[in-house]
Amino acid sequence: MLSRSASLCETTKYQTWPARKYPIDKQFRNLLSSGGVSVKQLKEKMPMPTLHTGDIIQGVSVLSELDVNDLEPGKKHRFFFQGVQMGTGQHWYVPVVVAKGVRDGKRILMTTGVHGDELSSVETVRRIMEDLEPTQMAGTVLAVHDLSRPAREQMHRDWHTPQKGYSLINFNRVWPGDEIGKDAPTRHAGILWNHLFKNNVDLALDYHTSSTGGEFTMFIFADFRSPEIEQIARLFPSEQIKNDSGEKGSLEMAFVQAGIPAITIEIGAPRIFDHSKISMAVEGSMNVLRNYGIIDSPMGKTSEEVGTFVGDTFETIRSTTGGYLELLVDLRDRVTPGQQVALQRNSFGDIVAEYKVSVAGEVATIARDALSEPGSRIMQILYLQSPDS
Repeated sequence: MLSRSASLCETTKYQTWPARKYPIDKQFRNLLSSGGVSVKQLKEKMPMPTLHTGDIIQGVSVLSELDVNDLEPGKKHRFFFQGVQMGTGQHWYVPVVVAKGVRDGKRILMTTGVHGDELSSVETVRRIMEDLEPTQMAGTVLAVHDLSRPAREQMHRDWHTPQKGYSLINFNRVWPGDEIGKDAPTRHAGILWNHLFKNNVDLALDYHTSSTGGEFTMFIFADFRSPEIEQIARLFPSEQIKNDSGEKGSLEMAFVQAGIPAITIEIGAPRIFDHSKISMAVEGSMNVLRNYGIIDSPMGKTSEEVGTFVGDTFETIRSTTGGYLELLVDLRDRVTPGQQVALQRNSFGDIVAEYKVSVAGEVATIARDALSEPGSRIMQILYLQSPDS
């Protein structure tokens, strides 16, 4: 019944601190014999112990199941987590770092690498984990990097799968995944959700940047229908926040639908370490840890101190023709209805298109590729449509 690569009787320091007993076989037998319940339902209801595959990669132990309750308090732990198989039968492995405090408290997840070209998220979470001292912490902080490992290796937004003619799959549209899904990314998400995230997370922070060819402000997507999620978002000294109900299949929305507060944090430009925005993201994240009593230190700057612009809608400006872009505004610039924000020229230098906005708001995303095909996004204007946001 438990086929995730390792035996339940395997003994490691993580399974024996403190001493815990998992009478799984007896519980399974009793519940199954009572009828009306399947093995799958039992697995969903019952916590599974941490399982080590027995493999060691670069000196780091490999897990196929994690229960943070098994980890020794007052320490940082690092693992590789075994994900989906490649076509050759080898696995993709996801780096995991856990800071386990000495007192009970919230379990906060920080994720990076849902898209492979988003690098500032990695440095943000590295700095946060480096600053944590588990002997002075409550609760647990779980950092999971390179979720879309193939995309990270290619430093590309999407997961390249050799199936379906080498198709590209957006890994932020497959959550919470399915271990028997129709493609490897969907199965990988299902493995991570069921065996790494599930039962280990009370709150989730998902870190991103803009995609290659564009740039974001220091920006947060948060669903204000939850007062707790709004509070979390406003703990960041971000430049902009969008009150947003979420995208179907996104990691953030999967957590919210599971009853776990979550936000998406966009940290500027892709493929680089955007240090000024990284600093804002670190400060906001540490504020979240302070707010939930994970660490004890003075609160840093929040959205209130920096005057974060809050909106609930994007106006997206797209190219109507091919040509070279000349941007007339930049990130965070305030715009007004009818204002010209960009124009396009052909190779002779003739103006072939002019672009205006129809709303009052702030520039939130902008194209950095000078050449733009028809339909390409030039910029997005964040504005407030609902006065209640």
